[in-house]
Amino acid sequence: MRIPIIAGNWKMNKTVTEGLNLVKELKGVEENTDVEVVVCPPFLHLSEVKNELKNTDIKIGAQNMHWEKNGAYTGEVSPEMLSEMGIDYVIIGHSERREYFNETDETVNKKIKSAIDYGIKPIVCVGETLDEREAKKANEKVKKQILKGFEGIDKEDMKNIVIAYEPIWAIGTGKTASSKEANEMISFIRNIVKEKYGLDISEELRIQYGGSVKPHNVIEIMNETDIDGALVGGASLKAKDFKEIINF
Repeated sequence: MRIPIIAGNWKMNKTVTEGLNLVKELKGVEENTDVEVVVCPPFLHLSEVKNELKNTDIKIGAQNMHWEKNGAYTGEVSPEMLSEMGIDYVIIGHSERREYFNETDETVNKKIKSAIDYGIKPIVCVGETLDEREAKKANEKVKKQILKGFEGIDKEDMKNIVIAYEPIWAIGTGKTASSKEANEMISFIRNIVKEKYGLDISEELRIQYGGSVKPHNVIEIMNETDIDGALVGGASLKAKDFKEIINF
């Protein structure tokens, strides 16, 4: 049975002080024990947030990383740095990284491999634009992202990977794919994984939905057969909202 995973992506929000106040509110709340919870604050917050949450079951994720161990990459953070801190997860290939920072399926692939090498579990984001969906090219786009992004990744590695399906047109817009639309695409993704890695891996793989997930729509989303969690943006910045999503 796949354990649902709810991850909060804070993006470029919250000062360190504000972030610590947020996770203090998350501590000690009645938590759905059948759900894995992850918070992904900005890099500056990671050490202090991890320390604040050390006696809880909440996992810590980074929002990005470089694929190289070290080097002349001003402004970047390496997998070795994250690994030494004990970071559990890293978001890779978020649509905002692809759109604003020129990430490609090839760089996503390098980052996935590097994260696995350092024992960090990747949350790999895939998804289509509104134009691609309206042109009925959504499946083609997502399939390419998966096949290129997971090139050279073996079956054993797939056991430590989470995929997040994020329709780009639903991120930060207030729009949400219907639960049926999201489930259809996630089922499609699972079938691609099945063709590439076999039934067992596809059945074990956790696939989240991301795109304006809120307390009012999380139950409907999570009731779908193939959706195993949510990658939450804005709603993860409010302790009350995030708690409600965790305890769907």
